[in-house]
Amino acid sequence: MRYSLKQLAVFDTVADTGSVSQAAEVLSLTQSATSMSLAQLEKMLGRPLFERKGKRLLLTHWGSWLRPKAKRLLRDAQHIEMGFYDQHLLSGEIRLGASQTPAEHLVPDLISIIDNDFPEIRISLGVHSTSSVISGVLDYRYDLGIIEGRCDDNRLHQESLCTDHLKIVASAHHPFSRYDRVSIAQLEQAKWVLREHGSGTRTAFESAISNHIADLDVWREYEHVPVIRSLVANGSYLTCLPYLDVERYIENGKLVALNVPELDISRSLSFVWRVDMAENPLVDCFKREGIRMMKRHPMVM
Repeated sequence: MRYSLKQLAVFDTVADTGSVSQAAEVLSLTQSATSMSLAQLEKMLGRPLFERKGKRLLLTHWGSWLRPKAKRLLRDAQHIEMGFYDQHLLSGEIRLGASQTPAEHLVPDLISIIDNDFPEIRISLGVHSTSSVISGVLDYRYDLGIIEGRCDDNRLHQESLCTDHLKIVASAHHPFSRYDRVSIAQLEQAKWVLREHGSGTRTAFESAISNHIADLDVWREYEHVPVIRSLVANGSYLTCLPYLDVERYIENGKLVALNVPELDISRSLSFVWRVDMAENPLVDCFKREGIRMMKRHPMVM
Protein backbone atom coordinates (compact mmCIF):
# COMPACT_ATOMS: atom_id res chain seq x y z
CA MET A 1 0.00 0.00 0.00
CA ARG A 2 1.80 3.12 -1.22
CA TYR A 3 -0.54 5.90 -0.13
CA SER A 4 -0.81 7.25 3.42
CA LEU A 5 -3.66 8.40 5.63
CA LYS A 6 -2.10 11.88 5.57
CA GLN A 7 -2.37 11.97 1.77
CA LEU A 8 -6.01 10.84 1.94
CA ALA A 9 -6.71 13.50 4.58
CA VAL A 10 -5.19 16.16 2.30
CA PHE A 11 -7.26 14.89 -0.64
CA ASP A 12 -10.46 14.91 1.44
CA THR A 13 -9.85 18.39 2.84
CA VAL A 14 -9.06 19.85 -0.58
CA ALA A 15 -12.32 18.30 -1.79
CA ASP A 16 -14.12 19.97 1.14
CA THR A 17 -12.61 23.42 0.64
CA GLY A 18 -11.91 23.47 -3.10
CA SER A 19 -8.55 25.05 -2.35
CA VAL A 20 -5.04 23.82 -1.50
CA SER A 21 -4.34 26.92 0.60
CA GLN A 22 -7.55 26.55 2.63
CA ALA A 23 -6.91 22.83 3.08
CA ALA A 24 -3.41 23.61 4.35
CA GLU A 25 -4.88 26.01 6.92
CA VAL A 26 -7.45 23.44 8.10
CA LEU A 27 -4.78 20.73 8.44
CA SER A 28 -2.15 23.05 9.98
CA LEU A 29 0.28 22.27 7.14
CA THR A 30 2.26 24.51 4.84
CA GLN A 31 0.80 25.08 1.39
CA SER A 32 3.83 23.48 -0.25
CA ALA A 33 3.53 20.36 1.93
CA THR A 34 -0.17 20.12 1.09
CA SER A 35 0.46 20.49 -2.65
CA MET A 36 3.25 17.91 -2.52
CA SER A 37 1.12 15.40 -0.62
CA LEU A 38 -1.73 15.74 -3.14
CA ALA A 39 0.65 15.49 -6.11
CA GLN A 40 2.23 12.35 -4.65
CA LEU A 41 -1.19 10.73 -4.20
CA GLU A 42 -2.20 11.51 -7.80
CA LYS A 43 1.13 10.18 -9.07
CA MET A 44 0.79 6.94 -7.10
CA LEU A 45 -2.79 6.38 -8.26
CA GLY A 46 -1.95 7.38 -11.83
CA ARG A 47 -5.08 9.53 -12.18
CA PRO A 48 -5.88 13.25 -11.80
CA LEU A 49 -8.19 13.74 -8.81
CA PHE A 50 -9.03 17.43 -9.36
CA GLU A 51 -9.53 19.86 -12.21
CA ARG A 52 -9.34 23.61 -11.87
CA LYS A 53 -12.46 25.71 -12.55
CA GLY A 54 -11.62 29.35 -11.99
CA LYS A 55 -10.18 29.63 -8.50
CA ARG A 56 -11.65 26.34 -7.26
CA LEU A 57 -10.50 22.75 -7.51
CA LEU A 58 -13.32 20.37 -8.43
CA LEU A 59 -13.28 16.59 -8.26
CA THR A 60 -12.73 14.65 -11.46
CA HIS A 61 -14.57 11.40 -12.12
CA TRP A 62 -11.72 9.54 -10.39
CA GLY A 63 -11.78 11.93 -7.45
CA SER A 64 -15.53 11.41 -7.01
CA TRP A 65 -14.99 7.64 -7.11
CA LEU A 66 -12.23 7.82 -4.50
CA ARG A 67 -13.87 10.20 -2.06
CA PRO A 68 -16.35 7.89 -0.24
CA LYS A 69 -13.65 5.23 0.03
CA ALA A 70 -11.19 7.74 1.47
CA LYS A 71 -13.89 8.95 3.88
CA ARG A 72 -14.37 5.37 5.06
CA LEU A 73 -10.65 4.85 5.73
CA LEU A 74 -10.31 8.18 7.53
CA ARG A 75 -13.40 7.52 9.63
CA ASP A 76 -12.14 4.08 10.63
CA ALA A 77 -8.76 5.54 11.54
CA GLN A 78 -10.46 8.18 13.70
CA HIS A 79 -12.53 5.54 15.49
CA ILE A 80 -9.44 3.48 16.21
CA GLU A 81 -7.57 6.49 17.58
CA MET A 82 -10.44 7.84 19.64
CA GLY A 83 -11.46 4.39 20.88
CA PHE A 84 -8.01 3.64 22.27
CA TYR A 85 -7.48 7.16 23.57
CA ASP A 86 -10.76 7.41 25.45
CA GLN A 87 -11.33 3.70 26.02
CA HIS A 88 -14.86 4.39 24.83
CA LEU A 89 -16.42 2.68 21.83
CA LEU A 90 -18.67 5.58 20.85
CA SER A 91 -16.40 8.59 20.68
CA GLY A 92 -15.57 11.15 18.04
CA GLU A 93 -17.48 13.83 16.14
CA ILE A 94 -20.71 13.65 14.16
CA ARG A 95 -21.57 16.51 11.80
CA LEU A 96 -25.34 17.03 11.81
CA GLY A 97 -27.37 19.20 9.43
CA ALA A 98 -30.99 20.01 10.26
CA SER A 99 -33.76 22.08 8.75
CA GLN A 100 -35.50 24.66 10.92
CA THR A 101 -38.44 22.69 12.31
CA PRO A 102 -36.46 19.68 13.62
CA ALA A 103 -33.58 21.97 14.65
CA GLU A 104 -35.88 23.96 16.91
CA HIS A 105 -38.20 21.27 18.23
CA LEU A 106 -36.38 17.91 18.11
CA VAL A 107 -32.62 18.34 17.94
CA PRO A 108 -32.05 20.04 21.34
CA ASP A 109 -33.70 17.17 23.24
CA LEU A 110 -31.85 14.62 21.14
CA ILE A 111 -28.49 16.29 21.75
CA SER A 112 -29.25 16.32 25.49
CA ILE A 113 -29.87 12.56 25.40
CA ILE A 114 -26.62 11.94 23.50
CA ASP A 115 -24.66 14.21 25.88
CA ASN A 116 -26.03 12.35 28.88
CA ASP A 117 -25.65 8.76 27.61
CA PHE A 118 -22.67 9.10 25.25
CA PRO A 119 -20.52 11.95 26.60
CA GLU A 120 -17.58 11.21 24.30
CA ILE A 121 -19.59 12.01 21.16
CA ARG A 122 -19.08 15.56 19.91
CA ILE A 123 -21.90 17.04 17.80
CA SER A 124 -21.52 19.94 15.38
CA LEU A 125 -24.78 21.38 14.03
CA GLY A 126 -25.68 23.36 10.93
CA VAL A 127 -29.23 24.73 10.49
CA HIS A 128 -30.38 25.40 6.92
CA SER A 129 -33.29 24.83 4.56
CA THR A 130 -34.13 21.24 3.62
CA SER A 131 -32.54 21.58 0.19
CA SER A 132 -29.32 22.95 1.73
CA VAL A 133 -29.17 20.11 4.27
CA ILE A 134 -29.56 17.57 1.45
CA SER A 135 -26.77 19.30 -0.48
CA GLY A 136 -24.60 19.29 2.62
CA VAL A 137 -25.02 15.55 3.10
CA LEU A 138 -24.28 14.91 -0.57
CA ASP A 139 -21.19 17.15 -0.39
CA TYR A 140 -19.91 15.34 2.75
CA ARG A 141 -20.27 18.46 4.90
CA TYR A 142 -22.70 16.52 7.11
CA ASP A 143 -22.62 12.89 8.19
CA LEU A 144 -26.36 12.93 8.85
CA GLY A 145 -29.26 15.23 8.01
CA ILE A 146 -32.72 15.75 9.49
CA ILE A 147 -35.08 17.19 6.90
CA GLU A 148 -38.73 18.02 6.28
CA GLY A 149 -40.65 16.16 3.60
CA ARG A 150 -39.42 13.87 0.84
CA CYS A 151 -35.98 13.39 -0.62
CA ASP A 152 -36.01 11.74 -4.05
CA ASP A 153 -32.24 11.64 -4.57
CA ASN A 154 -31.23 7.98 -4.97
CA ARG A 155 -27.78 8.77 -3.53
CA LEU A 156 -29.38 9.15 -0.10
CA HIS A 157 -31.15 6.83 2.31
CA GLN A 158 -34.18 8.31 4.11
CA GLU A 159 -35.76 7.06 7.36
CA SER A 160 -38.87 8.67 8.86
CA LEU A 161 -38.57 10.03 12.39
CA CYS A 162 -42.08 11.44 12.97
CA THR A 163 -45.01 13.11 11.21
CA ASP A 164 -45.39 16.87 11.13
CA HIS A 165 -48.63 18.75 10.33
CA LEU A 166 -48.81 22.20 8.74
CA LYS A 167 -51.45 24.80 9.59
CA ILE A 168 -52.76 27.78 7.64
CA VAL A 169 -52.96 30.63 10.14
CA ALA A 170 -54.10 34.25 10.30
CA SER A 171 -54.08 36.95 12.96
CA ALA A 172 -56.95 37.11 15.43
CA HIS A 173 -58.20 40.30 13.76
CA HIS A 174 -58.09 38.93 10.20
CA PRO A 175 -61.64 38.62 8.71
CA PHE A 176 -61.07 34.91 7.96
CA SER A 177 -60.44 34.17 11.65
CA ARG A 178 -64.18 34.56 12.35
CA TYR A 179 -65.25 31.89 9.84
CA ASP A 180 -66.01 28.30 10.80
CA ARG A 181 -64.49 27.25 7.48
CA VAL A 182 -62.49 29.01 4.80
CA SER A 183 -62.89 28.21 1.12
CA ILE A 184 -60.22 27.75 -1.51
CA ALA A 185 -61.62 30.81 -3.30
CA GLN A 186 -61.01 32.91 -0.19
CA LEU A 187 -57.45 31.64 0.10
CA GLU A 188 -56.90 32.66 -3.51
CA GLN A 189 -57.90 36.24 -2.67
CA ALA A 190 -55.62 36.51 0.37
CA LYS A 191 -52.15 38.03 0.72
CA TRP A 192 -49.49 35.50 1.80
CA VAL A 193 -46.16 35.55 3.62
CA LEU A 194 -44.33 32.25 3.16
CA ARG A 195 -41.08 30.45 3.79
CA GLU A 196 -38.45 30.71 1.07
CA HIS A 197 -38.20 28.33 -1.88
CA GLY A 198 -36.11 25.29 -0.97
CA SER A 199 -37.55 24.98 2.52
CA GLY A 200 -39.44 21.80 3.36
CA THR A 201 -42.40 23.83 4.62
CA ARG A 202 -42.73 25.74 1.34
CA THR A 203 -42.42 22.56 -0.72
CA ALA A 204 -45.12 20.74 1.27
CA PHE A 205 -47.48 23.72 1.15
CA GLU A 206 -47.07 24.30 -2.59
CA SER A 207 -47.54 20.61 -3.31
CA ALA A 208 -50.89 20.71 -1.50
CA ILE A 209 -52.18 24.10 -2.68
CA SER A 210 -51.15 23.70 -6.33
CA ASN A 211 -53.96 21.17 -6.80
CA HIS A 212 -56.45 23.97 -6.08
CA ILE A 213 -54.81 27.35 -6.81
CA ALA A 214 -52.49 28.05 -9.72
CA ASP A 215 -51.17 31.45 -8.63
CA LEU A 216 -51.06 32.62 -5.00
CA ASP A 217 -50.62 36.28 -4.09
CA VAL A 218 -47.29 35.92 -2.26
CA TRP A 219 -46.20 39.31 -0.92
CA ARG A 220 -43.16 38.29 1.10
CA GLU A 221 -40.82 35.30 1.44
CA TYR A 222 -38.52 34.89 4.45
CA GLU A 223 -36.18 32.28 5.81
CA HIS A 224 -36.86 32.84 9.51
CA VAL A 225 -40.10 31.61 11.06
CA PRO A 226 -40.27 34.31 13.82
CA VAL A 227 -40.31 37.03 11.16
CA ILE A 228 -43.20 35.37 9.30
CA ARG A 229 -45.08 34.67 12.51
CA SER A 230 -44.85 38.29 13.68
CA LEU A 231 -45.87 39.69 10.30
CA VAL A 232 -48.97 37.51 10.23
CA ALA A 233 -49.88 38.16 13.88
CA ASN A 234 -49.70 41.92 13.33
CA GLY A 235 -50.87 42.21 9.73
CA SER A 236 -53.43 41.09 7.19
CA TYR A 237 -51.50 38.14 5.75
CA LEU A 238 -51.97 34.39 5.79
CA THR A 239 -49.19 31.86 6.11
CA CYS A 240 -48.66 28.11 6.36
CA LEU A 241 -46.28 26.89 9.08
CA PRO A 242 -45.63 23.72 11.10
CA TYR A 243 -48.03 23.30 14.01
CA LEU A 244 -45.15 23.26 16.50
CA ASP A 245 -44.12 26.72 15.29
CA VAL A 246 -47.56 28.27 15.87
CA GLU A 247 -49.01 26.14 18.71
CA ARG A 248 -48.20 28.59 21.51
CA TYR A 249 -49.46 31.56 19.46
CA ILE A 250 -52.75 29.82 18.73
CA GLU A 251 -53.18 29.02 22.43
CA ASN A 252 -52.58 32.64 23.52
CA GLY A 253 -54.94 33.99 20.83
CA LYS A 254 -52.40 35.83 18.68
CA LEU A 255 -52.95 33.47 15.75
CA VAL A 256 -55.94 31.47 14.55
CA ALA A 257 -55.70 28.16 12.69
CA LEU A 258 -58.07 28.31 9.72
CA ASN A 259 -60.32 25.38 8.90
CA VAL A 260 -59.82 24.59 5.21
CA PRO A 261 -61.47 21.16 4.70
CA GLU A 262 -59.84 20.61 1.30
CA LEU A 263 -56.33 20.93 2.75
CA ASP A 264 -54.81 18.48 5.22
CA ILE A 265 -51.06 19.03 4.94
CA SER A 266 -48.73 16.59 6.63
CA ARG A 267 -45.19 15.41 5.97
CA SER A 268 -42.43 13.37 7.56
CA LEU A 269 -39.41 14.63 9.42
CA SER A 270 -36.67 12.22 8.40
CA PHE A 271 -33.04 11.26 8.75
CA VAL A 272 -31.03 11.27 5.50
CA TRP A 273 -27.53 9.91 4.91
CA ARG A 274 -25.40 8.86 1.95
CA VAL A 275 -25.96 5.43 0.42
CA ASP A 276 -22.21 5.00 -0.05
CA MET A 277 -21.30 6.12 3.49
CA ALA A 278 -19.07 3.76 5.42
CA GLU A 279 -20.48 2.05 8.50
CA ASN A 280 -20.55 4.75 11.16
CA PRO A 281 -21.52 3.79 14.73
CA LEU A 282 -22.00 7.46 15.67
CA VAL A 283 -24.60 7.96 12.94
CA ASP A 284 -26.28 4.67 13.88
CA CYS A 285 -26.36 5.77 17.53
CA PHE A 286 -27.86 9.16 16.67
CA LYS A 287 -30.60 7.62 14.53
CA ARG A 288 -31.38 4.93 17.11
CA GLU A 289 -31.65 7.43 19.98
CA GLY A 290 -33.83 9.75 17.88
CA ILE A 291 -36.32 6.99 17.10
CA ARG A 292 -36.34 5.88 20.75
CA MET A 293 -36.96 9.46 21.88
CA MET A 294 -40.00 9.82 19.62
CA LYS A 295 -41.40 6.48 20.83
CA ARG A 296 -40.99 7.49 24.49
CA HIS A 297 -42.25 11.05 24.08
CA PRO A 298 -44.37 11.35 20.94
CA MET A 299 -45.10 14.97 20.11
CA VAL A 300 -48.46 16.34 19.03
CA MET A 301 -47.41 17.69 15.64
